[in-house]
Amino acid sequence: MALTPTFGSIIPSQSQQVLNTNYLTFNDAAGGGTFAQQYLPEIYEQEVERYGNRTLSGFLRMVGAELPMTSDQVIWSEQNRLHISYNSCTFVDAGANNASTITLGGGATALNVISINDTVVVLDPAGLESKGIVTAVSGTGAAAGTITVQPFGNTSLTTDGFAATGLKVFVYGSGYSKGTSIGAGAGNSAGRVSVEPVLTQYSNSPIIIRDQYVVSGSDMSQIGWVEVATEDGTSGYLWYLKAESETRLRFEDHLEMSVVEGELNENTSALANYGAAALPGTQGLFAAIEDRGNVETGFTAANGLTEFDAILKNLDTQGAIEENMLFLQRQTSLDFDDMLAGLNGGNTGAGSAYGLFENSEEMALNLGFSGFRRGSYDFYKTDWKYLNDASTRGGVTGVSTVEGVLVPAGTSTVYDQVLGTNIRRPFLHVRYRASQADDRRMKSWLTGSAGGAYTSTLDAMEVNFLSERCLVTQAANNFVIFKGI
Repeated sequence: MALTPTFGSIIPSQSQQVLNTNYLTFNDAAGGGTFAQQYLPEIYEQEVERYGNRTLSGFLRMVGAELPMTSDQVIWSEQNRLHISYNSCTFVDAGANNASTITLGGGATALNVISINDTVVVLDPAGLESKGIVTAVSGTGAAAGTITVQPFGNTSLTTDGFAATGLKVFVYGSGYSKGTSIGAGAGNSAGRVSVEPVLTQYSNSPIIIRDQYVVSGSDMSQIGWVEVATEDGTSGYLWYLKAESETRLRFEDHLEMSVVEGELNENTSALANYGAAALPGTQGLFAAIEDRGNVETGFTAANGLTEFDAILKNLDTQGAIEENMLFLQRQTSLDFDDMLAGLNGGNTGAGSAYGLFENSEEMALNLGFSGFRRGSYDFYKTDWKYLNDASTRGGVTGVSTVEGVLVPAGTSTVYDQVLGTNIRRPFLHVRYRASQADDRRMKSWLTGSAGGAYTSTLDAMEVNFLSERCLVTQAANNFVIFKGI
C-alpha cells in the first residue's frame, strides 16, 4: 500500500549538477511560477513602447472649438449665393425679333425672381454665349417659371446653335430708357420682383458616448512586477492603474473619432432594448463633407499641378477661403511633396520654389514641405495620425480609403436661432450638452465600495465615463475630402 499524500520525489544523480528531478522548478503547475528555470532572471520592469504614443485625438483641438448647448438638436443657417442664376434651363424660339422663351431650371425650390428689363447671359454647355434683355416673365415667385429673352444680337438661340437643354442663365444688370418710372405697366414701367433672401438650414444631434472600467477590490490590492507607464503619466506597480488609464485614453480618442466618423441613422424602425425609436446617430466630419462638400478621388502627384489646380478652381466657385489646412495620410502627404518637388527644378537649384520655401540645394535632407501658396490660397500641410494608424484607417486601400481632408481655417458667419443675430464660429466646432445643473462635456465618476467610492456593497471599483456631443460642420462647401480609388 502506497503512502499518501506524496510530498515529492528526489531522484539521485551520479553527477553533481542541477536537474529537474532533484531540485524544485518554477514552471510546473504545482509551482505556479512564470519563470522557465529556478534562477532569477534580469527583469525589465518597464514596458517597451513599441507603438509610440498610441493616442489619436488632437485633430479637432487644432482646427475647432468646443461650445456648450442645452438642446437635443443644434440648428444653424447658412447664406445662399447673392446673385440670380439658374442651371438646367431649356428654351424654345418665340419667333418675333429672334426672342426665345426660356424655362428656368434648378428644381422645385428654384423660384423665378427675374424681372422684366433685367439683362441676362445665356450660356450653352458647349461654350456658346448670348446676351439679351428680358421682355416678359411668367410664374414669378414659383418654380419652373419662364422668361422671354430678346437677344442683343440679330440671331436667335437656335440659329446660333444653342442646345435646347442644359442652359445656364444669370442676371448681370438691367436696362431702361430715359425718363422711365417703375410701376405696374409694361416694358420700361413694369414692376420689379423684390428678392427675399432664403437661408439654408442644417442641423445635427448629439450622441451619448459611454465607457466603463471595473476592477475588484482584491485586484486593486495586488501589485505586479511590471511598472505601469502610460501616455497620461500614470506610473506605479498596480496593474489596474494602467487598465483604468488606457480606458480613459481610449474614451478620449472615441470622443473625437465618434464625431469624425459619425453617421445619421437612416433605419427609422424601433430597435429592441433601445426605447421606442432607433438611435438617431450624428453627422460626422466625413459624412458632412461627402454630403455637402467636395470629394476628390484618386489624387496623385503623377498629374502634377493640373489635378490640384482643378481643386482650386472649384474652391473659387465656393467661398474662396484664403487659408486652408491639409490633414493627410502618409501617401497623400508624399504625393504633395512630390508635386511640389517637381516645381523645384528637380532639386538642381533652378526651381522657383527655393526662394519661396527658404529652401536651398544644401538642404538635401529637407524633402518635405509644410506649407505652400498657390494662386491666392495658402495651404498648411500636416500628417493626420488617425489616417495612418493601423488600428483605425491606416493601411486601408480602395474606395473606402480616406486619404485626407482640406479644412478652411478661420471662422464663418452664421445666423444663431437662439441669439437672433449673426455670430462668428469656427468652421468646425464641437457642441456638448451642458447647463448650470450638469456638464456633460467629459464626465467621470466612481461607484462601488473600493477605491474610495463607497457608494454600494459591490466589492469593486467602477470607473464610468460619459459625454454627449456632436460636430457642427459649417460651410461644408469649402471642405474637400480626398478618397481612394
